[in-house]
Order: sequence, then C-alpha cells, then structure tokens
Amino acid sequence: MTKRVVEHATCLGCGCACDDITVVVDGDRIVEARNSCALGRAWFADGSVPRETRAGGKPVAPDVALGDAAKLLARAERPLVYLAPDISCETQRAAVAIADRLGALLDSPTGEIAAGILASQRRGRAGATLGEIRQRADLVVFWGVDPADRYPRYASRYAVDPAGLQAPDGRKSRRVVAVDVGPSRGAADADERVAIAPEHEVDALALMRAVVLGRAIGEDAVARVATGLATRMLHARYVALVHDAEPSPHGSPLHADRTEALIALAQALNGPARCALSSLRAGGNRSGADAVATWQTGFPFAVDFAGGYPRYRPHAGAAVLLARREIDVALLVGSPAGVPQAVAAALGQVTTIAIGPRASAAPFRPTVAIDTGVAGIHEGGTAFRMDDLALPLRPALSGPAVAADVVRALAARLMKGRS
Repeated sequence: MTKRVVEHATCLGCGCACDDITVVVDGDRIVEARNSCALGRAWFADGSVPRETRAGGKPVAPDVALGDAAKLLARAERPLVYLAPDISCETQRAAVAIADRLGALLDSPTGEIAAGILASQRRGRAGATLGEIRQRADLVVFWGVDPADRYPRYASRYAVDPAGLQAPDGRKSRRVVAVDVGPSRGAADADERVAIAPEHEVDALALMRAVVLGRAIGEDAVARVATGLATRMLHARYVALVHDAEPSPHGSPLHADRTEALIALAQALNGPARCALSSLRAGGNRSGADAVATWQTGFPFAVDFAGGYPRYRPHAGAAVLLARREIDVALLVGSPAGVPQAVAAALGQVTTIAIGPRASAAPFRPTVAIDTGVAGIHEGGTAFRMDDLALPLRPALSGPAVAADVVRALAARLMKGRS
C-alpha cells in the first residue's frame, strides 16, 4: 500500500503537546513520527492498540459490555468517575456528564498536584502562553528541573533556542540559569548554575521575594544566593521561571511549599519587572481534564456531585476515598497506564469499569473493559497544552471504538434506565 502522510499531528507524549509532528503511515501502522522526540516516538509507536471488549473477564459484544456497565453504575451507592489520560476533551466532557447524572465523585491525576493548584487559587498566578515566553523571555530560570528529562522539546520549541520578537538571536539573546535543588538539577546547558540545599529552598525563595520587594535581608550564605538571583531577575526584561508541576521523581518533601513560594516570587517580580511562571505538566491531555472540569463544574478536579450539585473536595479526592473504601463502583475513562500508582492499586479493590485506550490491559482487572482508540492517534477532537492552549487532534489511523461515542452510549443507557 502507498504510504500516507498526516501533517501537523499533535503529540500528547508530554504536556508540550507539539503540533508540528508529521506522521507517516504504511498500511495500518505508523512507521515514522517526524520532528518527535524520544518520548513522542514512544507515544506514537506503531499505533497498534488492543480492540477487546470484556465483561467478567470474558470477551463479549459491545452492547453486552455497555449493558453490564450501566447496571453496575445504576446500582452504585458511592460511584467514582476518573478521567485518565489519552482521551480528548470531548470524551472528558461526556464523562463529566455521567458523573453529574450519577451523583459521583469526579477526579483525575491532577489530584496528585493538588497543593500547587490550591496555591494558585489562593494567590492567583502570573503565567503566560509558551508562545509569549518564546517571543519575549530574555532570562530563563529552570528551578530544579531539566526539561530534557521529561519535556524534551520544551527548550528547542519555546523557552531557550527559538528566535522571538524580543529575542531575535534565539539562544544568544537569552541567559539561562539552572537552579539545582539537591538531586533536582536545572538545565544541563545553562550559562550559570546555582546550588541550593533542599532544606534551604523555601527560605531562599522567600528571601528572593523580599529582595524584589525592596526589603533588607541578612548576609548569610542563603541570603547571598537569594540576593544574586533576585538581582539578575530584576535586571531582566522578561523572566521565564520554569518549574515542574508534576510529582518530583526524587520525591521532594517540599514540593507543595516550593510551588507556593514560586508563585509568590513570580507575582512580586511583576511590579518592578515582568515574569511568567511556566509550570510543566505531563501529557495525555491532563490539562484538558482540568479545563473541561472547570468549564463544566467550576472546579478543576475532585468534584463531588453527591449532593446534587458540584462541590469542591480537593482534600478528599479519589485517592483518599478509595483508601477509605468509600467508593463501591468506579468508572475509569482513559488509559489505565496513566493512573497514579496509589489510585490504580485501590481500583483493584472495587468494582471498576474501564473505557479507554488499552483498557483490557489494565493491571487491576476491571469488571468491564472496553478498548478504544488513543486521542491524537486514532481519534480527533481537542486537547490542551500545558499552558492551557487548546489544540486540534489529527488522527493518523482508524482504530477501535471512539471513546467519546462509547461514553455517550453509556450515558444514554443510564438515562434510559432512569426513565
């Protein structure tokens, strides 16, 4: 067969959601994903996914699986609807409607970074699109993160290498500072490196904010580091302060305090200078789940419909209620592989219905499993980049059932059962 080429495909391998990928298809397999990084190539792979529909561990017809799923959810006393990765915003919206209809708890992997979200809600947040950072930033500070590890094209597409309106010479127009916080190291190719002990990190950020606000601070080692960093930021035209919003691979115990301190520093800098806090997010349209949940309910995650209306329960989300054994039936929509380990383990202890890419391969053996295509590979629709910019998805392959169609069909059965 003649090879097909799909231009401007969007990769959901990480939160960068690069939309300049050219996918080459030979027959029913992806043979190349041009412009993609190693993460992107692994995410696209050859595009093959299972196409199974199971109930009770046995293959069944799709109608039978949907009927069983509807019965289980209709009988649930305390249901959970969980938005896992690799689905489109359209599928997420359909799942939110089911949570509303069932009076369920609605949650997503965003629960893992609840502390950072709550800090933003308390303080506000000075952010920017990645495009604005590309065009304007002349000082980029990587705080305890090297994007090459989990966000490989961030530097080449946005924050460091590309030429911009106020950075006409690209990398030569910018100064890059790497702040190493214990084992969490900044960018490897930085112009300047600063080391801060993990136990001094939050203090250093607070002292930097004090310098920006014009207050006097001490002269110990931490204060000298803070003064130097803050002074560089004050002399810049536009600062991009980059941090990893996802759980630290090193398990930093100060992750929540770090996020709040970074938010406060970025806000302070927007008086005497200009600063945008760039929060790196993982892939699979996680940012889309936040956007859809906020649009539909007013809250980004941990939304409880049990009272007949949406209530925000950020401290009693899926992980907490599953650990307490308060959930009796869970509907997982999305890829089980993207579910946090603690949540995935707990789902193995309750009746679970899984609808999404590779649902039949879930490690917790769902009672009902319906495989669907992957958003951006087999399905179109919309996804959100880590900076909350909506992007279209251009599928390269035909695949199993479309996730949004399956979720809508389940919702129709639930409605019929209640009529």
